Amino acid sequence: MQEEQKPLLLQQRCDAGVNIESIGVLLQLPLTAAERQVSRGLRRCGCGREVLLQLPRGGYLQPGEGLAAEAGIPLAVVVAAKEPLLVVCSDDPLGLLQAAYHLGNRHVALEVKVDELRLLADPVLAQMLQQRGLKVSALQAAFLPEVGAYHNTEQHNHQDNHQHQHHHQHR
Repeated sequence: MQEEQKPLLLQQRCDAGVNIESIGVLLQLPLTAAERQVSRGLRRCGCGREVLLQLPRGGYLQPGEGLAAEAGIPLAVVVAAKEPLLVVCSDDPLGLLQAAYHLGNRHVALEVKVDELRLLADPVLAQMLQQRGLKVSALQAAFLPEVGAYHNTEQHNHQDNHQHQHHHQHR
């Protein structure tokens, strides 16, 4: 009977000065955009190996970023996992700008490109965007949304939820 392997404990983010490519073979850690916002918890590498993240809080994990155990030697590299996305395009730049405004009002995470917007697949939003005359298509790809003004999502979500609750109580 084979003994189950304990999760690999990753506690450090590698310094920007570390050349990840020169390290050699690293575990590939595919994470969704939402998972890259959380610096703690059990995750699974592409090969199936479990890792336990206990990283210092602060800042999103970035694709290409190395993660290390206590010794500081990179053992895994963050990869942006493919996710179901909507790609929004328009021949009218103003229409695309208005779509970004409406999605922002709904606190929708967006990846903004010169001639398109990308967001996580959502049939209700897809219908709204199509009703606005925009071209909407599906894509399975890495999602790299804008970080926005709030880098600490836990703090933002707490403040945002409090403000929404406060606002609704005074109506």
